[in-house]
This record gives sequence, C-alpha cells and structure tokens, in this order.
Amino acid sequence: MQEQYRTVAREGVHETEIGRSRFICALAPAATEEEAQAFVARVRGEHPAATHNCFAYVIGADASVQRASDDGEPGGTAGVPMLQMLMRRDIRYAVAVVTRYYGGVKLGAGGLIRAYGGVVGEALDALGTLTRRRFRLATVTVGHERAGKLENDLRATSHAVRDVRYAENVTIEIGLPDAEADAFRAWLADITAGTALLELGGEAYGDA
Repeated sequence: MQEQYRTVAREGVHETEIGRSRFICALAPAATEEEAQAFVARVRGEHPAATHNCFAYVIGADASVQRASDDGEPGGTAGVPMLQMLMRRDIRYAVAVVTRYYGGVKLGAGGLIRAYGGVVGEALDALGTLTRRRFRLATVTVGHERAGKLENDLRATSHAVRDVRYAENVTIEIGLPDAEADAFRAWLADITAGTALLELGGEAYGDA
C-alpha cells in the first residue's frame, strides 16, 4: 500500500483565458469512480453551451483507476495532459473537468496540451491539497480515573484521536502509524501504569 497520497482540499473552480478561449477548471475530491463520473455529468450540465468539457480523474491511493476524455479536442491534447498533471502532483481520489469556450484563436496541439494541463495545475495551486497518510486504527480501553489525562496526553503528542466513548470503561480510538505501534504500546503502558488495553485494527488513510 502507498504510505501517503495527496488529494484536493476542497471542491472549487479556477478560470483562465488563453488565446481568447475561456478555460474553466472544476476540481473536486472523489472517493469512488461513480462520484467522479457524477461530478463530470454535473459540470457538463452547468455548461451545456461550452465547446468542450474534458475530464480526468484518479481513484485509489495507488492510482488503480485512471480515466481521461478529450471530448472532441484532438486526441491526447486535453484529457491526457490533465491526467498527467494530476499524476505529477501525486493527486489521488480527485476529478478535474476543464470546460472550454472557444474564442476564435486556434492554439495548436502544443498549445492545447499546455493550456489543459496548465489550468489543472493552477487550480490545484488555487484550491490547495491535503496529504493523507496510511495509519492503523487502534483502540485504547482505560479506566475512567486515567481517561482524561490520557486523552489530553494523546492530543498533546499529536496522535489523531478519532473517537472517545464512555461506558464501564473509556474507549479511545486513534490513528497510529504502523512504525510507531511498538513504541506507542510501551508509552501507553508507562503512562497508565499498565492498566490500559491496546487493540490494533485495520488500516486506513487520514491525517494521522
């Protein structure tokens, strides 16, 4: 599995003008291919009079799904450079749609490649990206008398506290990098005098 990947921080739009043509890049996070396709359909619906609505998306932390469309532009001049820009920036779980309103000046193949790839790069810069790291879900079970201090210590040491549940004992869910599991187990035993129980669960991606 990939140790980390980057994705789009938020949905948004960035526009530029090249050779009197308007290039409007809509970017969004997409957890699945279905979400990406729905976003493409939505943007196309918002720009029915556009000359082209080209798209590219990458799904999977390992980029297992990659799709691109030139939507009538010369082959390889739109969707592929858009996809290449996403891949070059290590962007995953994201979709880009570039809407072009033709302005009367032909850009040529090289100009189109620069325009479509470039506007995606500009949109990524404008909207920002997030880094998601691989971590293991871990559950700490501890008595009420130690729970408050333990939760504060976890947050102070930058461990990602994902959930806290109070019952007979207190259960704290955290995200834990695999490489830190042994050191964390020793730290936990020390800080709780051996009274806390640690259970390691599955893997996920997040800000851990």
